[in-house]
Amino acid sequence: MKLDKIPLDIRSKSIKEAQNEIKELLEELEKKETKLEESIEKYNRMVQLNLHIHNEFKRKSKNISISGAPDKK
Repeated sequence: MKLDKIPLDIRSKSIKEAQNEIKELLEELEKKETKLEESIEKYNRMVQLNLHIHNEFKRKSKNISISGAPDKK
């Protein structure tokens, strides 16, 4: 899934906020009363949140590598 496919409300979340939402969604999915369609929507949202977290870690890692790299002379 590409970044442009991730909804804006997810892209604006911090890593911690995204992790917290995943935790909430998992708790909701563990309830037996959840309907199949709702479960699928929640699962898809978790996939998007997870991708967002992955992209944020990648971006931050790249920034650390660039700013922390010794100068080559």
